[in-house]
Amino acid sequence: MTSNLPRIAQPVASHHVNGGYVDDAAGDAIPVIYPATGEVVATVHAATDRILDAALSAAQSTQADWAARTGTERGRVLRRAADLIRKHNRALSELETIDTGKPIQETLVADATSGADALEYFGGLAGSLTGECMPLGHDFAYTVREPLGVCVGIGAWNYPTQIACWKAAPALACGNAMVFKPSEVTPLCALKLAEILTEAGLPDGVFNVIQGPGAVAARLVDDPRVAKVSLTGSVPTGRKVYTAAAARLAHATLELGGKSPILVFDDADLDSAIGGIILGNFYSSGQVCSNGTRVFVHRSIRDAVLDRLTARLAGIVIGDPLDPATHFGPLVSETQRQRVLGFIAAGLRDGATLVTGGHRIDRPGFYVAPTVFADVSDEMTIAREEIFGPVVSVLTFDTEAEAIRRANATVFGLAAGVFTRDLTRAHRVAARLQAGLCWINSYNLTPVEIPFGGVKASGLGRENAKAAIEHYSQVKTVYVGLTPVAAPY
Repeated sequence: MTSNLPRIAQPVASHHVNGGYVDDAAGDAIPVIYPATGEVVATVHAATDRILDAALSAAQSTQADWAARTGTERGRVLRRAADLIRKHNRALSELETIDTGKPIQETLVADATSGADALEYFGGLAGSLTGECMPLGHDFAYTVREPLGVCVGIGAWNYPTQIACWKAAPALACGNAMVFKPSEVTPLCALKLAEILTEAGLPDGVFNVIQGPGAVAARLVDDPRVAKVSLTGSVPTGRKVYTAAAARLAHATLELGGKSPILVFDDADLDSAIGGIILGNFYSSGQVCSNGTRVFVHRSIRDAVLDRLTARLAGIVIGDPLDPATHFGPLVSETQRQRVLGFIAAGLRDGATLVTGGHRIDRPGFYVAPTVFADVSDEMTIAREEIFGPVVSVLTFDTEAEAIRRANATVFGLAAGVFTRDLTRAHRVAARLQAGLCWINSYNLTPVEIPFGGVKASGLGRENAKAAIEHYSQVKTVYVGLTPVAAPY
């Protein structure tokens, strides 16, 4: 791997396989572009068949030995890795900022630290993964929770360190091995996770990282050595992965897209609601799958919400992501910027009112101004399709029943938010919203202790919390007969 990354603790090759860095220049070159400037800062190579086979073979050969360790032993390794991540948080956060363009004030608190939380949580849980004993008269039965085997993780580009840890931590805690393929747009951070896990004492081959585009992911999913696939990505990619996994009856977890609603009732604390709208639309420049991009506001407070939101956005600091004062950075790539600008143009064509933003920012890199549309109707493109950028659509409603019906009128079902001082109404509305995760008077907080995942087209399965254990393990039942066997003939 070639690189030009000053001040950053850098990986030294394209892949991390069987406990060490490896490369194969025969793989297609993948440029690593710093989104804040558009400069190529590093180059990695896509995994060749040789690299891919080496990673899967290493995972397969070492998985049983890793699973044979006690959960407490496995947990100890994960907790050491969490400590190392926290120790090196500054360097890892800088690398994440270079990889994604997200401001350092975000990455310092929300990326590597979140990954460390996952490793610590599942490290603590590993020793508790026990079965049950069921008395059956003179006989009894017991259950054992077993790993699935070799798991594949496929990451997205918006949270490369966090996603790698969210998948690796429960998989390794359960005794699986993993081959992880990060997005080719942000290939660097997962390599550092592999390096840290090795330093923490993870046996060689238990966690491997290989690079490449969708074709590499497809070869991983199709390989008969793979027992489970966990994808974070788009709905079209999710359909392809699920179809391929189903053809082999392999396990799959899919964390896909969203077009989540935020409902702001007339009795809401407006300052909290505005804070939720900002966190649910402009954090990470809007590149968050759970973002509440459809903001349904009670008609009586529509103008107040728009005025306060516009005033808050006027104070946002847009600039160099490595400057601690910067709030708002670029989109991850020029391709993503063009996609977002296309949606903004569609909003204008459809008749939405542009309140603020709506343009590219005149500076190097892939910046688009924070954008607010008002007078948005449900059938508009910007209200139906996932934009994955800093664009919020404000819609108005009159009644609770109307707000719920319109909030649910989408193929997606990842998240939802409700802002109201009436907690009876808050719980009533949350119960009727079709979403895997609902926030009441908050938004986009995802501690590792709570399950994360969607319904409908937003995916299946759950990441984090105890729920993730169900998706990286299986239950074996053993019946023990203590009496003579009687047969009818």
